[in-house]
Parts: sequence; structure tokens; C-alpha cells
Amino acid sequence: MKVTLPDAFLPANVCSARIHDNVFVIFIMIIAGVFWLHRLIKFIYNICCYWEIRSFYINALRIPMADLPYFTWQEVQARIIEIQKEHQMCIHKKELSELDIYHRILRFKNYMVAMVNKSLLPVQLHLPLLGNVVFLTQGLKYNFELIFFWGPGSLFQNKWNLHPKYKRAGNRLELATQLSRVILLAGLANLLLCPFILVWQVLYAFFSYTETIKREPGSLGARRWSLYGRLYLRHFNELDHELHGRLGRGYKPVSKYMNSFTSPLFTVIAKNVAFFSGSILAVLIALTVYDEDVLTVQHILTAITMLGVVVTVTRSFIPDEHMVWCPEQLLQCVLAHIHYMPDHWKGNANKSETRDEMAQLFQYKAVFILEELLSPIVTPFILIFFLRHKSLEIIDFFRNFTVEVVGVGDICSFAQMDIRKHGNPQWLSEGQTEASVYQQAENGKTELSLMHFTIKNPRWHPPQESSFFISHLKEKVHHDAAGAPPAQHILSEAPLFSSLLSNESGTAPDNLLASVIAHPVLTASGLPGRDRRFVQPSTTASAAASVLASLSTSQQPSRTRSHILLPSTYPENPMYRSDRTVIEESMSGNDSCIRSINRSALLSEFASAEMSLHAIYMHEVHQQSSLPQQVSGQWQASVPLGDLQSNPGSLSQSSQPESLSGLSQLRLGGWTEEAEEEEEEIVNEPPALSGSGVGS
Repeated sequence: MKVTLPDAFLPANVCSARIHDNVFVIFIMIIAGVFWLHRLIKFIYNICCYWEIRSFYINALRIPMADLPYFTWQEVQARIIEIQKEHQMCIHKKELSELDIYHRILRFKNYMVAMVNKSLLPVQLHLPLLGNVVFLTQGLKYNFELIFFWGPGSLFQNKWNLHPKYKRAGNRLELATQLSRVILLAGLANLLLCPFILVWQVLYAFFSYTETIKREPGSLGARRWSLYGRLYLRHFNELDHELHGRLGRGYKPVSKYMNSFTSPLFTVIAKNVAFFSGSILAVLIALTVYDEDVLTVQHILTAITMLGVVVTVTRSFIPDEHMVWCPEQLLQCVLAHIHYMPDHWKGNANKSETRDEMAQLFQYKAVFILEELLSPIVTPFILIFFLRHKSLEIIDFFRNFTVEVVGVGDICSFAQMDIRKHGNPQWLSEGQTEASVYQQAENGKTELSLMHFTIKNPRWHPPQESSFFISHLKEKVHHDAAGAPPAQHILSEAPLFSSLLSNESGTAPDNLLASVIAHPVLTASGLPGRDRRFVQPSTTASAAASVLASLSTSQQPSRTRSHILLPSTYPENPMYRSDRTVIEESMSGNDSCIRSINRSALLSEFASAEMSLHAIYMHEVHQQSSLPQQVSGQWQASVPLGDLQSNPGSLSQSSQPESLSGLSQLRLGGWTEEAEEEEEEIVNEPPALSGSGVGS
């Protein structure tokens, strides 16, 4: 007799009688009811926010909802700037710049990025037996923001202004004591609410991940960027969609790097467990096909499900037999997208310590879920025993690194990307910064953030100090490119390296990165180049400089607005000479709307590739300045920017690398049939094409 759905539910009076004396079940049901009510309220709130945003886009920006998906952020931002001139949405400032808009959106996030960069937040713990552990969860992050920004007793008196008393140094000790008391109360509140929050977390994990685990058991073995990784790798003034896109591009390279580390013993165990579990599962499936009554046996469905989960999980730990072991090149690919890497990772990509530190940024999803479940227990102790003792440092940080901007409010001074105030002399800003060690951003955060923001916002006019840094950086790029092989030779190595890393994309931006990483490896190995001649070994920095210089529209460095390498979608400063060749060839179809979308997407990819090249180049120069490297049998250090300033004429026009305006004749990563024809084309090609291309 089959049991129907109504038979599965007990009457209300019978159900209440059974749970009347069970306090734990009543507690769980109350928490579950509050959870569902919270989700409903949050859903209604999000709908109201969406409707308000929708009205702003339609009425203020004059962008219909049907066309909004096809607008880029730069186009939306340009309309906001124009609307400000007409309607004065910000009453304290006549005109808004791109940086003002970013500051208003990312006010608190820039503070969080700066505090992680200066190691102010206690998220790196040294525990017995476990060693150095990074612990940052949604709950702990929520408590940080509650204490610093918008909770009762927080440092900010509203959403845009720091309380005036925290800007004065006279009563810093008293303010530190007051903040310590607030942190202690927050920790005690978390400790008292720990049982409720723990049940909440368990219910949230159950409702969110049970269906996913049943459908894709291997998802627990997948990796994701940790919360700490997102803050550590985030640039100042980087919007959420920009960060997600950048980390998304780096997902495959970092996954390949992490998967390249295998344990022979663990692999053997995983293979045998998968074999035995799969064998039993195959027998049970065959029996159910032969006789469906087998499914009526008690727990048979549970056994089939669990065996399937075991097989899926164990197979995810078995390495790919076709994988090529090249950790240094994989880590270089990762750096191209994440833009930040500790100095001691260089040359140690094959070490387990490097992999463990990378795992702190790129963790298993199962570890993420476990940390979230443990968060209600661990968070109170971090607040009480670790964060509370940093109260004075936090007070000093907000006083020293908060500036007021008219029309924006109080912002983190690091977000201004001021090289003079926060530059690091070890990151190409020597002689341009007055910052002390305390004022410097670590890991080149100021310099890399400035380059990222400049590339993403080509219409932005940086202040004088920032323009000076970018101009000198471009001068150094051209100087290093003068002694490097031509860009065409470097680009020709891209297909081989893409094959080595199993890169299926093969797009023009990917080939730019692949060629830079491949060329030093191939030349150092003694392999002949495309023209069947042996090429003098070169460094990754010189290869990156050659490709970057070939993308530049101007032949000589200047300190005007033209020093920025900009996408050709912006009429002020075209970025690539090849936009009429590569981009047009990469698009198919006659629909102008679709072509416009594809063009914008491809230009965005090229801009991301340019930033990746800058990240590789700046890291390589930083490493060379820290430890001179031996090139071609001689010890050579990088040329300081001061030498470039004192010898501006050292960059002759004939020494500039060949432009990429001829990419219609030489496809990125293409191979020619006859080496003699290619050599003749290279010899006859003029050294500079200043009169051609979009930028002429």
C-alpha cells in the first residue's frame, strides 16, 4: 500500500502533543521560523532597493532597463558625471570625478583593504599544532564592520563622517580605552548569543548546501577565493564587479597550480577507495535494473547515494595523468591576474609552504563551510583576546589615515593612491615618496592600485604626483624594452606556452600574457625562435616591457595625459593600434548591437591584459631591485627611475620596439610557413609607425 502525501503529515493537535515536552525541537523550530522570516524581510527589502535603483537609472540617467545590460560601467559613470553638472546631486561640489564616485561607493571597503594590508586586523593566528592559520568569516567580518563603521559606539558618526574626537591626538589613550570597552561588549554579546547563532549557521548551511552536495558531491572539493584573499588581493578603489572579474580570470590558473601538488600515497588510497566503492555501486545499480524490488530494501537508497558521494569525492583528489609539472610558470600566470604575491614565493613555487600560503587565499569550499560553522564559537575569542588589545593601534590608524574630501566626506587616505604620501620606494617610487615605513602601503598596493584605476578609468585625470609616477614608469618600460627582442618575436611563442598550460582560450589578450611568460623560458632553454635563429636569453621583465611598449601610442615618453595606455573605445587616447585588425577579425555577424557588445567586451579584456602585464613587470622590477639578477653572465640591476630622469635622451627612436599595428599581417600567436619571408618582413618593417593607427 502506497503512502500518500497527506498521510505523511500529522494533524496539528497530534504534532503539538508530541513536541510539547521536547524543548530542543521547539528551539530549533523557533530559530527556523525566525530564519525564514528574516529571508522574507530581506527579499522584500532587496525588491524595494531594486525599484529605487531602477527609478534612478530610468529617470535620472535616462537609461532604459532593456538597454542597461549592454552599458559598461564607464558609460554609466560618464552619465553620472554629466548629470551632476546639470542637477547638482552632490550639493557640496560642482563636478564629480571618477575617483569621487569610487570613494563614495567604496568608503568602508577601502578602510578594510588598508587594515588588512597593514596587518592591523587579527585574522592571522598562530595556533598550537596548526601553526599559522588565517581565519576570517562572514560573521567576524560583520563584527569588524559593526564596531568600526555603523554599529552603536562605532568610530563613524554617520555613513560619511568619522567622529571628530577620533581625529584629535590629544585623547588617544582615552579613546582607545573606550574602543576596547566596545569590543569587549561586542565579544560578550557574541558569546551569549553563540548557541542561537550556531543553530542559525547550521540551518543556513543545511538549507543552502544540502541540495548542491546531493546534486554535485564533488563541489566540496572545489575551491573558492577566501574572504581574506578577497581583501588581500583587492586594489584600492576596485569595485565588486571588477574584483570578481579579475579573480574569475585567475580561477583556472590558480586551480591548475594547486592541483599540481599531489601526494603519491594519497593518490593510491583515493584510487583504491574509488575502485571498491564504484564496484559495490555498480552491483547495486545492476540489481535495481534487474529487479526494482531491490529499492524497497531498507537503506538501499541511502547506500547508493553515499557510495556515489564517496566515488565523486575520491576521484576529485586523483590528479590528471596528462598534467605537466611547471609550477613557476603556473604561479606567474596566477600573478598576472591576482596582481599580488609575497616576495618569498618567487623561485619557491614548487615548495609545499608556498602552496599552503596560497591555500589561505584559495580555500576548499568544504573548509569555507566548516569555518562558517565554527565562526560563532571562535569570533567571541578573537574579539576579546586579540582585537581588543589592538585598540590603540586602531585609533591611531583612523586618525592618521583619514582625510576629508569636499563632496565625498571622510575617506581612507590610502584610497587617494598618493605616491608621495603612501608610496613604497621598493616599488618604482624611489625619490618620489616621502612616506615613512608606517605610512607606506605594503606589497606595492599604492602603485599597483594607481595603475589599475588609471587603466580602468582612462578619462580620469590623476593629480600631479600620480602623473609623475606613471610617466616615469612608462619611461622605464621603454628603456627596458629597448634591449628586449621585438614584440612580434615574443608574441610568436604564445601558442607553445598555451599548449603547455592547457590553455584552451587562445584569445588575443591571453596570448599577450602567454607570450611574456613563455619567451624567457624558451630562450633560456636554448631553443631556436620562430626565425630558426637562437635568441639571446631575456627576462620576464624585458619581455613584458617589450609588449607593453608596443601597445603604446606614443614613441617617446611624456608627462602629459598621453602617457596612459588607454582602450580605443575612448576617443581621447586610443590604447591599441590593433583595434581595427584584431577586434574586427575576432567578431562575426552583422548585427551592429552585438558587434558593439563584443567590441566592448574585447576591449575590456585587453585592458585587463594590459594591467596583468604591468603587474608582472612591476613585480619583476621589484624583485630585481631587491636582489640583482645575473643576465647573460653579468650581474645587472634594474635601472632606477632617477637615471631615466637625468638622461631623457637615452631612449632613441630607433631603439623602440616595433608597434603592434601590423597585427592584421601577424596574428597573435600565429606561425608563418616560410622563415625567410618573415625575416624579410621584419627587416623591411620601419621601427616606428607614428603616422598610422588610431592614435595618429
